[in-house]
Amino acid sequence: MPRDFLKTSDWSREELERLLASAARFKGGEDDSKPLAGRSVALVFFNPSLRTRASMQVGIYELGGNAVVLEPGGTSWTLEHRDGVVMDSDKTEHVAEFVRVLGRYCSMIGVRTFAALKDWDAERIDPVLSAFARYSEVPVVNLESAMHHPCQALADMLTIREKLGAGRKKLLLTWAWHPKPLPMAVPNSFALAAAQMGHDLTIAHPPGYELDEDLMREINNAAFDAGATVTQTDDVDEAFDGAQVVYAKSWGSKLCYGSPEDDTEMRAEHRAGWRVDAAKMARTDAGLFMHCLPVRRNVIVTDEVLDSPASVVIDEAENRLHAQKAIMKELRNADFGLRIGGK
Repeated sequence: MPRDFLKTSDWSREELERLLASAARFKGGEDDSKPLAGRSVALVFFNPSLRTRASMQVGIYELGGNAVVLEPGGTSWTLEHRDGVVMDSDKTEHVAEFVRVLGRYCSMIGVRTFAALKDWDAERIDPVLSAFARYSEVPVVNLESAMHHPCQALADMLTIREKLGAGRKKLLLTWAWHPKPLPMAVPNSFALAAAQMGHDLTIAHPPGYELDEDLMREINNAAFDAGATVTQTDDVDEAFDGAQVVYAKSWGSKLCYGSPEDDTEMRAEHRAGWRVDAAKMARTDAGLFMHCLPVRRNVIVTDEVLDSPASVVIDEAENRLHAQKAIMKELRNADFGLRIGGK
């Protein structure tokens, strides 16, 4: 079976270190290899994208390959991912055929699909991404799913290392208010990767906005293995004390899946108190400000912080390109070796 990149915890810390080193070589110009020469990569987007789409297309080109972009329900047929269903409604093609056909044309498949925020028990097992991985005969790259965004997390770890050097750092992942509930994929993956890489992590959020219990066990286990710590708090001001990195992100409450009105009401009281501003950043240890983008100015973070020297959001976005090139090169080489070895 091909190796996939679905979440960082499927890869060891040593393997993640190798990917970070590879990404740094791509960024520094030391690696100009073309592992995708003469090959195509399918990019399947169920949702809008700027950084992911552009960085993947550019990365594939720079690795010598060709990007095939598909948008189910737009530039390709609507897709059904559930098994055993009677397809007599609005879905035209099943993932089982869609994925296997793409695998005959392309050497790799990237897929981006957000949580619908309707059914927590269903979405916490990443049903669409899991269906792609189950049926694919070529490597699958998670370009954001209901639960994970590992490409973003790898770029985040690269950015932290670039700015602060290697070694253990004190990171803060802080919830922020947003006009509507958002998926948990980015905070999930940032917390998981931070723990794997041995950083001390504080997760700050209002009551009711806890991350998934199983994921938190995985995060805590990864931190223990790496000799790091994980702390959770609902004190937004104290959470900033001594932080070297502040990562802001909004996410919806799993308690309100299927009831966005309840989430909106629950979040309303936290609007002003959880915005990242200069006063909070002053409590940090000359901390960096990070966000995956797009970011709502003066909602998630003030202009003063976002436009300050502490903000590294543009570098962070650039690093998506280099991190994803490293991932694609690793998967291509692993898959090529597997196919050669199987002959």
